[in-house]
Amino acid sequence: MKYFFYCILAVAVLSLAPHTSLAFTMKLGVVTKPGSAQNIVAEKFKELVEQRSNGALSVKIFHSASLGNETEILQQIQLGTIQLGIITSGPFDSFDPIVRVIDYPFLFKDSQQADEILDGPLGQEILTSLESSGFKGLCFSENGFRNLTNSRKPVNSPNDIDGLKIRVMSSALHKAIWQALGANPTPMPWPIYTELEQGVIDGQENPLWVMEVYKFYEIQKHMTLTRHVYSAHIDVASLNWWNSLDSDTQELLQKSMYDAAKFQRADNRAKNAQRLEMLKQKGMKVVETPDIGALREKVSSLKEIELFSDPKVQSLLTRTLEATR
Repeated sequence: MKYFFYCILAVAVLSLAPHTSLAFTMKLGVVTKPGSAQNIVAEKFKELVEQRSNGALSVKIFHSASLGNETEILQQIQLGTIQLGIITSGPFDSFDPIVRVIDYPFLFKDSQQADEILDGPLGQEILTSLESSGFKGLCFSENGFRNLTNSRKPVNSPNDIDGLKIRVMSSALHKAIWQALGANPTPMPWPIYTELEQGVIDGQENPLWVMEVYKFYEIQKHMTLTRHVYSAHIDVASLNWWNSLDSDTQELLQKSMYDAAKFQRADNRAKNAQRLEMLKQKGMKVVETPDIGALREKVSSLKEIELFSDPKVQSLLTRTLEATR
C-alpha cells in the first residue's frame, strides 16, 4: 500500500509540471567560482528551471573548475557526460572557427550593439554552426569588455605593451591579438592568481568583474581600459542530449537560459561603475583614456589572417563588421 501511495504521489508531482514529460537532473559546468559572471547565469538558470518545472527538473552546478578547464568542459559536453555549460567564447575557436568573429578586436561600440548583433540573425548563425561540433547553442550571456592589467607599468599606447608577458585564453585569435599589439601572449588555463603573484606572467586581460571577484587588485597595480574585445559567454548544451528531449522540455530550457542570460547581462552592467571605483580605492592605477586609435591600428589587419580564411567565417566577419560600423 505504501509503495502504491508513493507511485501516486510521484505521478501527481509530475502532473504539476506541464512543460516536461520526464523528471531528471542536469549537470552544468563552469570554470569560475560563485559570484562570477558564469555562475550568476548558472544559478539563475537553475532557479528558473526548477521553478517552472515545479521541481520535476533540477540542475546541479559544477563550479570552480571542478570538471576541468573550459576546453575540457566542452569536451565533456560533446561526449554527453555533462549536459550544459556556460563557457567563454574564446575556447570555442578550436571547435568551430566561426566563433572567432565574436572576439574580433574593437568590434562592438557598446553593450547595446553587442546585444543587437548576438541576439539577432548574425548571432544565431554562430549558435546554429556549433551543432556541427556537437553543441546546441542556446544563447549568449556576458563576460564583458576586456581590459588590460599588469604589474609593471602604466599602459597608454601600444609602445607600452611591448614585451609584456600577458596571459591569454586557449584561443588562437586571442594569442594573435596580443602578438599584434606587441605583447608576449601566454596561453594559460584558469585560475591564474598564483602565476600573477609569483611573476610568472606580467598581466592579464579580463572584464572588471574578474578584477573584483578574483582580487587582482592585490597583485596588479596597473589597469588600462582598453575594452579591446567584447567577451561573450556562449551557453550551450550537448546536442545529442538536447535532441533526446521532448519539445516542451526544450522550450522550457531554452527560455530559462535566455531569461537567465538577460538577467546576468543587466546585473553585470549595473555594477561596472561601482566596480571601477572600488578598484581605484583598492590602489589600482587606472588609465581610462588610452590611445584607442593606435591600438585599433595595430590589429586592423587581423581580418586578413589565416584564422579568418574559412569562407563561412570570412562571410560572417564581413557582414558583422558592416553591421557594427
